Amino acid sequence: MPHADSALVPESITSKSDFWAHVYSQLDALLDGQHGNWVTNLSNAASLIYNSLLAFHSHFGDGERAVNWCGFYLDSPLFPSPQRGGTESRPSSQLLLGPFNGRPACQYINTTPGKSRGVCADAFLQQQTVLVDDVESYPGHIACDGATRSEIVCPLILPGPSAGRVLGVLDLDCLAPAGFDADDKLGLEKIAELLVNSCNW
Repeated sequence: MPHADSALVPESITSKSDFWAHVYSQLDALLDGQHGNWVTNLSNAASLIYNSLLAFHSHFGDGERAVNWCGFYLDSPLFPSPQRGGTESRPSSQLLLGPFNGRPACQYINTTPGKSRGVCADAFLQQQTVLVDDVESYPGHIACDGATRSEIVCPLILPGPSAGRVLGVLDLDCLAPAGFDADDKLGLEKIAELLVNSCNW
């Protein structure tokens, strides 16, 4: 099957729980044998999730509720240093923009406790998914796209001996208020776990 076909959504899928199970299986197949580079894996994941959601919503004629952004913000030490030679690590006090689909976004988000703001920073620092029905009423919300009305952010948490280390977050924005629910939360958390376990960090 061509890789692009991974984002196709069968007409038999009519519920969110079935949708997320389908996306998970498609992503699992894409990642099979690709254990390694997080840039590559997260790039395919962002594209798959984004395009699958657009296909799922258009199937129901509900385009105004479409997800308008899907991507990742990663803990800055994961990125090469811009300094000469690229050997010095970055301070762990910000999230940097990673692979995504959608319009251009904020390039970094402050995660310094007491100085951070926004849904991504809160999910990162609290180490739990944050689901926001109305971003305009969320304290400190960072408006990368003024059309966004709701958002969900899942942390990427490393298991094992390094358990508790948050690598970054998976962030989705929606054009409609209350665009995400408990089914989305469960589905995205499973995908986040799959991604964490499929990359060499």
